[in-house]
Amino acid sequence: MSGVDAELALLSRMDDAALDRFLLRLHPSQRRELATRWGLYAHRGQSLADTDWSVWLIQAGRGFGKTRAGAEWVCTRAVEDGALRIALVGATRHDVESVMVRGEAGLMAVGRHYGNVRWWPSRGVVEFGSGAEAQVFSAETPDALRGPSHHIAWCDELTKWRKPEATWDNLMLGLRLGERPQTLVTTTPRAIPLLKRIRRMKKVVVTTGRTHDNAHLPAFFMEQIEASYAGTRMGRQEMDGELIDEAEGALWSRELLDRQRVADAPPVARVVVGVDPPAGIGRDACGIVAAMLGTDGRAYVLEDASVVGASPEGWARAVAACAARHGADRVVAESNQGGAMVESVLRAADTVLPVMLVHASRGKVARAEPVMALYELGKAFHVGMFPALEDELCGLVRGGGYAGPGRSPDRADALVWALWELMLAAKGMASVRVL
Repeated sequence: MSGVDAELALLSRMDDAALDRFLLRLHPSQRRELATRWGLYAHRGQSLADTDWSVWLIQAGRGFGKTRAGAEWVCTRAVEDGALRIALVGATRHDVESVMVRGEAGLMAVGRHYGNVRWWPSRGVVEFGSGAEAQVFSAETPDALRGPSHHIAWCDELTKWRKPEATWDNLMLGLRLGERPQTLVTTTPRAIPLLKRIRRMKKVVVTTGRTHDNAHLPAFFMEQIEASYAGTRMGRQEMDGELIDEAEGALWSRELLDRQRVADAPPVARVVVGVDPPAGIGRDACGIVAAMLGTDGRAYVLEDASVVGASPEGWARAVAACAARHGADRVVAESNQGGAMVESVLRAADTVLPVMLVHASRGKVARAEPVMALYELGKAFHVGMFPALEDELCGLVRGGGYAGPGRSPDRADALVWALWELMLAAKGMASVRVL
């Protein structure tokens, strides 16, 4: 073990002052060596020890360090193989140059630690001291990828590409040099067909990550984005790196739900807990959603207390506990799966629980449409964020389909029962039969 290697083992235990003193003691050549030991200080998700892959997809939030990870991977490969031919693909030529090549975490910044790196703007080529070359391509002109052949490729912000499918296909058809062509994709997620297609490919490694994973971001920045975007669709996508799908023809949209989100509710006038009991044990969830009517005449969803895999006694206790937490005036439960059983288990859980059983005479989507209209009219809000519930709402499709998670929208159905009772039943709009 070299002297540098021995001291590197101490790095993880050093504070900033000690680390600075350590770096000052190193010879310039040793500092350069340290700078190229990317795996030592990369955070989780920025490096990959496994090499048995064709595509490495880093799907992460902004500020995660995707660009640095891409530049380090390219530079490392370029140093190892002087004959390497690399494709750099971004949304536009400007994006490739300003971020991937000349950005603060791009190839020129990272490459100086690995040796001589030159950028030739007129040719659109990054030239490494080893002889390896990286050529710039834009997703605006996918045909430019028809001719050249490459060993590896780095694709950045794929979900911004103007012509994603044509660009990707031309790149893949030209990625035919060497024994193991590989592509690194670094992108903030958006549910475009190409990203879904890549995730389904064989030999794909998917790394996900959040903005919070990067400990080097300023605390002020983190506080600002948390205050502005935490709990929103944009926050889940842009900060948490979550791939949020939008079903075609969905009743609820993420944009609508974000618009109808509040931090606090007004004084309460009435509280209802909606329940969609499971058909059996251990399969579907028991949808349990608490909602209130505010003194302003609007409805507010307070909690998604749904449980999965519980026995009838278990989910009944969860309903009773939810009702007690919020001081519910009534529990509205669907009785289609056996009205007598539903009522008996609920009353057994709490003998004073006010229970009203309803029997649905229309499909889930049909009875959800008037409830969705409450959101569009600004009469229904979510107090905070309920990811699992909102994923189901966005899976309810006009015409009667369901394209959300799970086999059935149990949480969404419970919400519909609660808001219907609060806002629509008194107006004679309910297509249900009270038992």
